[in-house]
Amino acid sequence: MTAGRLARKRALARAALWWEALWPALWPALGTLGLFGIFALAGLPALLPGWAHVLILAGFAAALVLALRHGFKGFRGPDAAAVDRRLERETGLKHRPLAALQDQPATQDPDGLALWQAHQSRMRRMIGKLRVGTPRPGLAARDPRALRAGVLVAFCAALFAAGGDAPALLARGLTPHFGSPPPAAALRIEAWVTPPAYTGAPPIFLPAQGGSATIPAGSRLQVALSGGPGTALPEIIGLPGLAFEAPITSQGGGGSHTAQAVMQAGARITIRREGTEIVTWNLAVQADAPPIAAFTEVPVRSPRGLALRLPWRTEDDWGVATLRAEFHLAARPDAAPITLEMTLPSAAPKQARGLAQPDLSAHPWAGLPVTLRLIARDGAEQEGRSEEVTLILPERSFNHPVARAIIEIRKGLSLNPGGRMEAMREMDRITQAPEAFEHDAGTLLALRTARGQLQRDRRAEAVGEVQELLWEAALALEEGRDSRTARALAEAQRQLREAMNEAERTPPAENEQQRSEVERRIEQLREAIRRHLEAMAERLQRENAEALPYDPQQRMLDQRDMDRRTRRMEEATRQNRMEDAQRELAELEEMLRALQEGRVARSESPERQRQRERGQQQMGAVQDMVRRQGEMVDQGSRRAEQQEQRAAQQRRLAQPWNQRPGQPGQTTPEQQQQAEQELQRQLQAEARRQRALRRALGELMQQQGDLTGEIPEALGQADQAMREAMEALQQGRDARPAQQEAMRRLQEGGRQMAQQMQRQFGQGQGEGEGEEEGMGEMEMGGEGQDGEQQLGEGRDPLGRRARENTGNADNGSDTRVPDEAEQLRTRRLQDELRRRGAERERPAEELDYIDRLLRRF
Repeated sequence: MTAGRLARKRALARAALWWEALWPALWPALGTLGLFGIFALAGLPALLPGWAHVLILAGFAAALVLALRHGFKGFRGPDAAAVDRRLERETGLKHRPLAALQDQPATQDPDGLALWQAHQSRMRRMIGKLRVGTPRPGLAARDPRALRAGVLVAFCAALFAAGGDAPALLARGLTPHFGSPPPAAALRIEAWVTPPAYTGAPPIFLPAQGGSATIPAGSRLQVALSGGPGTALPEIIGLPGLAFEAPITSQGGGGSHTAQAVMQAGARITIRREGTEIVTWNLAVQADAPPIAAFTEVPVRSPRGLALRLPWRTEDDWGVATLRAEFHLAARPDAAPITLEMTLPSAAPKQARGLAQPDLSAHPWAGLPVTLRLIARDGAEQEGRSEEVTLILPERSFNHPVARAIIEIRKGLSLNPGGRMEAMREMDRITQAPEAFEHDAGTLLALRTARGQLQRDRRAEAVGEVQELLWEAALALEEGRDSRTARALAEAQRQLREAMNEAERTPPAENEQQRSEVERRIEQLREAIRRHLEAMAERLQRENAEALPYDPQQRMLDQRDMDRRTRRMEEATRQNRMEDAQRELAELEEMLRALQEGRVARSESPERQRQRERGQQQMGAVQDMVRRQGEMVDQGSRRAEQQEQRAAQQRRLAQPWNQRPGQPGQTTPEQQQQAEQELQRQLQAEARRQRALRRALGELMQQQGDLTGEIPEALGQADQAMREAMEALQQGRDARPAQQEAMRRLQEGGRQMAQQMQRQFGQGQGEGEGEEEGMGEMEMGGEGQDGEQQLGEGRDPLGRRARENTGNADNGSDTRVPDEAEQLRTRRLQDELRRRGAERERPAEELDYIDRLLRRF
């Protein structure tokens, strides 16, 4: 070991010996100082009179002196020999090699010197790895109860509680005060404004030193004042309805006082106490403007079908609560209006646009001039009205002369409910010539019943009931028996499906009544099928057809197959096997579809059938893309809500502790960093999904171009919107606007694809219009602005018109028995709705919307 290294080891050993000697000597004095620090930081000196404070300070001083004297009594610092002995002891060396290295030889004999050199070399090798060891002051033996730890913990706790006041408290503990009373509590003023609940605005905290602020009308002002000099009740000048109440608590310095009032107008508010102005606020009140409702385009009849196109917009400074459309009959303005509630895209939006397409062709006012107005209402119950628009409600065209005459009677009762005699004379005129309606007993009975009710029932509601009877009679004449039985068959299928779904949701121990209901619906379906087969046979005989078409590949229905499948459904229902019963029902519906379209499918060439099937597959692919894009929008909405919650938590933590609405848990920087990393991973995964969906859209566009020779423009726009959404996700920006635009363009592209295939395949397609309407009306996850209204007004979950003509296809009617692919799409939609409805963390408005859809379909 070199001399420098040995010197460093000796210095460390000397420091360890000094610590072992000093720490036991200083511990009593440091303990005394710690006790004084606890006494001062706890604020106890301020509670003592001056003489008692002096005595305590003297006691601490005496104890400090005694502790120092006792601790340093007999104190000696370590010498060089003690340092060497420590190194030898900690290293475990024998024979004191360090001392031997300092010795001198006693002889100069060559042999003796050689022996001496060997001895020195041996000693140097022994000290090659000297160790200093850890200091051991031995304080545990002098303080076996570990009082030092208790003093340290108590001092740290007092220091943390004192915070920034610690220096002042320590100084106060060293300076006794004689004769002066304790200082009054500092004046504390808190004032805040709570806006009305419908605004959704957070509370506004007013500066304690005064200032200006603008608040919504109807806000509640609350003021709290405590402490400060004086005991008189403070007064408030500037607002008569605002006055302090009696003190809540009685404290030195005047107690605590509160006041509150509702602000409907601006005011200058000043708080005074004993003639001294404390604080002044200038509050300006922002009046709540009424909402705005308007049509973005002139309401007109929809290009296809009998619906009205009502493009609307609305806005309000704090959000629109409801929006409705009111139709008034121009000839009778005092009549009760038709009211349609518009579906808003979110709860209380400040700005919204949408398109409603109600079908009022079955209403008694159809074909008559009406005045239309939009009415928006905000949270303050204020209403805003649009300009009044006059139009004629679309009506269905009737070719049968008697049906047209019945509709004219119905319209005449709408214009003049008191003209019962004239209506009865017209009905008598029709019934006197039964050959005009082929001696149909149902039509004759309906007209006689309507006439008798007009004659005997003098209630005002009787006119509406008679108009409903006349509408059904006109439809029956126009559509024929096979159309009526087709509607009855579709209704029986719908009711059976609903009964099966209800039985499946009911626990097995409680669904005896539901199984009985399913069996009753199966019997009704069997009877509806029998009647429909008879009606189709009659129509074919009228058309001089030889017999009902039969094609084994189309799985035509016969009576034995019908009985066999209905018996299977009944047996599965009795055994509570609802899935098997639903499968049998799906197969039965497929056979009915084949019965409806057997002749059309057989008249097409195989190549044309394959092209039509490819078109149907592409339409299904577009709808699946809309669904997947809707899921991505929903995921983005949930992610935005989570970010808003984290931001709100950070804002609460940034507020002063006395202004926080609650004391949420602290979020560590590590947790924030983990949350940011997780967010980036989600965004990158979402970007990859968006890229895959865009590639699928590109393949679909290529297939559509190969099939029809042209690609819808809207699909190209959807591709551009998907690219923007993908870039936004990669950059960490909000991609929802681009994703919603992609959804809209996909739906529009689906409608354009349906039109192209309709032109390509003609009427034999039989799918284009239904698919087009389905793409136009379907909205995924409640993202559409008017999806609920479009789904609810005479359309099934795929957007097809319900309860329309199945045989004659009059006036754009496109209803038919759905094929298996459409059934699967319908089930997927219902399953998706149920899945989203089970996610209770979704917004309440969306859950309510999903529940309404599930109850309706």
